[in-house]
Amino acid sequence: MKTRIDKNHFLLNTPICHRGKIDGTVAENTLSAFEKTIQKEYAIEIDVQLTKDNQVIVFHDADLKRLCNVDKRVEDLNLAEIKKIKIDNKYPIPTFTEFLNLVNGRVPILIEIKNVNKVGALEDLVIESLKKYKGKFAVMAFNPRVLTYLKEKAPDIIRGQLSSFFKNEKLAFYKKFLLSRMFFNKKNQPDFIAYDLENLPNRFVKKYKDIPLLAWTIRTKEDLNKAKSVSVKNVIFENDTIFNYN
Repeated sequence: MKTRIDKNHFLLNTPICHRGKIDGTVAENTLSAFEKTIQKEYAIEIDVQLTKDNQVIVFHDADLKRLCNVDKRVEDLNLAEIKKIKIDNKYPIPTFTEFLNLVNGRVPILIEIKNVNKVGALEDLVIESLKKYKGKFAVMAFNPRVLTYLKEKAPDIIRGQLSSFFKNEKLAFYKKFLLSRMFFNKKNQPDFIAYDLENLPNRFVKKYKDIPLLAWTIRTKEDLNKAKSVSVKNVIFENDTIFNYN
């Protein structure tokens, strides 16, 4: 299996800020956080998912409880309803279009497609938006069906397989078995792998030594040192103080 990522690709050379959480002062996946990350010239990792009326928003959780103290699921709300809700009672939840307009090619972006349901609608909207986008980007997902869809519908997009041991996830054993071992990589031909640092090193990633390995989520200097010790090509980090060794 070969990758289309060359040595100059941003996935190998630019540290990637997880949800724009650059220093802990601004809430994740907000335009304010992204602007701070842009000023530091890091790449930005985001999460995208669909609202009830098929609008793409930048938000990680399936529900709004943790960030907005609202006990509702994203998929049950229209965009107009989402826009009335604030993260930390302060920050609007951005649409994918708002995010792309803000970044406007100033730094690279890494898009996680969060889709555990039927693939197609969300993926098509993301693909359509990226056709018009002029900046550098790549896409990744835990769900291998998303990568299958990208390979078929938008083969030129650089795509990556996210994985972990799914220790705390409510998944059937057979799903954890298949997903942790990236059973569908041969079919989907990912250009890179992004694996949970907590579960590295492991024999599942070693068999794909020709594919760049990214590690998530790096929060401490100890995490960074571990990532460097297990042949990781780049890191997805929170809080850039980890890069300061003085």
